[in-house]
Amino acid sequence: MNFDLERTIELLERTPGILESFLKDLSTFWTNPNEGPETWSATDVLGHFVHAEKTNWIQRIEVILNFNGEGTFANFDRLAQFENCKGKSNNQLLDEFRLVRLKNINTLRAMQLTQFDLEKKGIHPSFGHVTLHQLLSTWVVHDLDHICQISRVMAKHFKEDTGPWIEYLRILKS
Repeated sequence: MNFDLERTIELLERTPGILESFLKDLSTFWTNPNEGPETWSATDVLGHFVHAEKTNWIQRIEVILNFNGEGTFANFDRLAQFENCKGKSNNQLLDEFRLVRLKNINTLRAMQLTQFDLEKKGIHPSFGHVTLHQLLSTWVVHDLDHICQISRVMAKHFKEDTGPWIEYLRILKS
């Protein structure tokens, strides 16, 4: 197992800063377009980060720790950001994400998780039993996945303009 709680927190702490340095005060030219129907813009991804931070990670950790492998996670609405973030600017979403992530990191640290805790299980509505270390690993990879998604959506603005270099730009081929 490659899981390490401190390395997990190390990355989770950095995600708000990465997003802020990438997206703060950026024009809507970059942040509003998506990749087509049923895809997300950078703004949509920010809203998703905020919603997940408020309703998903810590709540599922608590289910695992408090229900001895018998607790089922609440369903997570992966699309709630479209309603919850209406009218909010990217800068507002970035600020909100930074605050709620800091709160969650502090909550996670205060749990003082042990190796034994990391092997405890909860029940995912689709996957069945999952361990705490799997959930925490997913939290990190979820961050990285959406950072890549934002980069890909933004890169595609210049897909047609790259000319023959598209051959070497994997981000434009996905």
